[in-house]
Amino acid sequence: MALFSSLTPVFIAILCIVIVAVLKGFKKKSKKPKAQTTSTSESRPWVDEDLQDNTELNLEEEDNDDWTHREVDVPQIPFSPPQLSEGEMLRRSQQFFELLNKRRSVRFISPKPVPREVIDNVIRTAGTSPSGAHTEPWTYVVVADPDMKHKIREIIEEEEEINYRQRMGEKWVNDLKRLRTNWVKEYLDTAPYLILIFKQVFGKLSDGKKKTHYYNEISVSISCGILLAALQNVGLVTVTTTPLNCGPQLRVLLHRPANEKLLLLLPVGYPSENATVPDLNRKKLEDIMVFV
Repeated sequence: MALFSSLTPVFIAILCIVIVAVLKGFKKKSKKPKAQTTSTSESRPWVDEDLQDNTELNLEEEDNDDWTHREVDVPQIPFSPPQLSEGEMLRRSQQFFELLNKRRSVRFISPKPVPREVIDNVIRTAGTSPSGAHTEPWTYVVVADPDMKHKIREIIEEEEEINYRQRMGEKWVNDLKRLRTNWVKEYLDTAPYLILIFKQVFGKLSDGKKKTHYYNEISVSISCGILLAALQNVGLVTVTTTPLNCGPQLRVLLHRPANEKLLLLLPVGYPSENATVPDLNRKKLEDIMVFV
């Protein structure tokens, strides 16, 4: 018994050493997925760093004093839109499809003036879009000034040349060759209007509090889709552009706050007299819809 008692501290010390070694090995294994995540992100150089904004905010980690928690009961009102006959529904659905099926991405845009009131109305239409918790997290910046448009072009073309030569990668560049696109964006000067769409990653209230904008990128994307339909409805053309890594510079140029991130840029106007578009076909209904 005396011998066992004297050896007990030794056994305890050995056991502690074994436990520490096991825990160190476990920590090393747990770090491996992080390394894999890093390599995955490095293999996607076209990801716009400015749009990585922690959209799903963890309020527990934020200073709760900065965020509003006010709950206002919204009154409910009757809603009874007119019901169309089945024949009228079919006619309108077919007519609307035929209108939007003529929509094309056009890179040759005429400098011919477009009435300002038309632009106001199509953006009003985009503003009817649904949004997470009705936060309406969008800002539409309309640029008509020729000098400002040219500054925007200079910023974008400088970054786009780097994108094509370095960031985008050979596969993406080759996929775009058949569409004959490059970093030269003449339409940024010629289009009567440039519409830059910013997503608000959070809102700011008059008392300085922050307001959570749920699903802000999805909400703004839906609004942009409605804007494209509205532009097609009035006979104007555009091309959806995503100026990779230009967001911070354009935000400063346009004096936008830090909570706004550039999502899309749309040059808007009439097609130029000799405009061309790629001869592309859209997928058939059976290729895009599953009916259960």
